Amino acid sequence: MRDVAIIGAGMIPFGRRDEDTLMEMLAYASLKALDDAGLGDQSVDAVYVANMGAGMLQHQSAIASSLVDRLNLLPAAADTVENGPASGASAIKNGLLAVASGYYDTVLVVGGEKMREVTGWRATDFVATMTHPQAEYPYGITLPGMAGMFTRLYMEKYCVTREHLLAVSLKNQEMGTLNPYAHVEMALDREGVFDSPHAIVNNPVSADPLHLYDLCPVSDGAAAIVICPLEMAKKLSKPPVLIAGFGQATDTHTLQEREDPTDLKAVTLAAQQAFEMAKLKPSDIHVAELHDAFTILEIAESEHVGFFKKGEGGKAAVAGKTRLGGQIPINVSGGLKARGHPVGATGVAQVVDIVWQLRHELPKNRQVKNAQNGLTVNFGGFGNNVLSFVLKRVEQ
Repeated sequence: MRDVAIIGAGMIPFGRRDEDTLMEMLAYASLKALDDAGLGDQSVDAVYVANMGAGMLQHQSAIASSLVDRLNLLPAAADTVENGPASGASAIKNGLLAVASGYYDTVLVVGGEKMREVTGWRATDFVATMTHPQAEYPYGITLPGMAGMFTRLYMEKYCVTREHLLAVSLKNQEMGTLNPYAHVEMALDREGVFDSPHAIVNNPVSADPLHLYDLCPVSDGAAAIVICPLEMAKKLSKPPVLIAGFGQATDTHTLQEREDPTDLKAVTLAAQQAFEMAKLKPSDIHVAELHDAFTILEIAESEHVGFFKKGEGGKAAVAGKTRLGGQIPINVSGGLKARGHPVGATGVAQVVDIVWQLRHELPKNRQVKNAQNGLTVNFGGFGNNVLSFVLKRVEQ
C-alpha cells in the first residue's frame, strides 16, 4: 500500500447560499482544491462526491456524474458517497484506499449539501431519517432530541454542567468570528445567553438541557481535497500533508440497545485505529477538529479519543485547555457549531481546516503554532458510524 498525501484543499463560505445551486457549490470548492494542488492541465483519475440529501432536498441524483461533466474532467471515474453526516469522511476514505492500492494516482474528493433550500423543520426531519425507521423515526425522534437525552445522561454520570457546555459554545463562536468561511460570524456574550434574567429569551431551550446556542446551524456549503501518492506530492511546491492514519467503526443503530448510551464506542475505536496506523498517540496531536453538532459532543469526543479522562472534558473546556494556545486546540475553525454543518461537506471541511493548519497558512489569530499533527472525527448518525483521520505535515 502506498502512502497518500493531500496536495490540494478548497472550501467555499458556509451559510445560506440562495444564489448557488448544489452543483455550483460542489464545482466552486472543487476548482479551489484543484487550483491549490497546482496540477496544471493534468486531470484526475477519479472523483468521489459526498452528499446525504440531494435526492430529498433537490430532487437530484447521480450528482457525481453531473459534476465531472461540469468540471470537464471526463472520462474520470465518478461515485457519489452517502453515509449520513459521515459522508465526507467516507468519501475521503474511498479515495484514500483507491490511491493507496495503486489503482488511481490522483483523486478529487468533494462534499457538499444545500440544506437552506427547505424550512428548518423539513431540514430537521431530513436529518432525522438517519434514525431507526421502526424504533425511532415514527415516534418523532430528532437528532436534537436524541442529543438532549444523551446530554442529560452524560451530565448525570460525569457531572457535566451547563457551564461546561457554555464554554464550548463561547469558544467556538468566538473562533467563528475569525473564520471567513464560517456560517456564524457572531460572538456570544455570556451575560446575554447565560447570566442575564433575559438569557432564556435570547437562548431558549431547544432540547432540554440543550439550548439554542448548544446546536449547530443548518448550512449550505462545500469543501474539497485532492490526494495522490506521497512520492508524487513531494515533487510539488507546497508541503504535502500525509494521511498518516484512519479508522472507522460502527455501533448499534439505536441508543437504547447500547449497554451504556453515554459510551461512544465507535469514536474510541475509530480514533484508536487511526492512532495505531499513524504510530502516534493522543498527546502527539497539536490540533483537532471534532464533530460538535451539539456542544456535548465536543466534550464527549475529546474524552473518547483520549485527550482527557472521562468527566474531564468539560472542565478542560472551562479551563481554556481546548482554546487556541491551550493544551490541545479543538475546533479552531469554529467547528460545526460556528463554521456550520452542511452534512455532506462536514467531514471534508474538517480535513481542509487541518490541512491549512499543518501547512501553517492561517492568520496568527487562527494558527496553532508549529502544528505538525492533526486529528479529525466525523460522526455519523448518533455515534453509530464514525470515521477518524490522523494527518501529518511532511517537511520537504
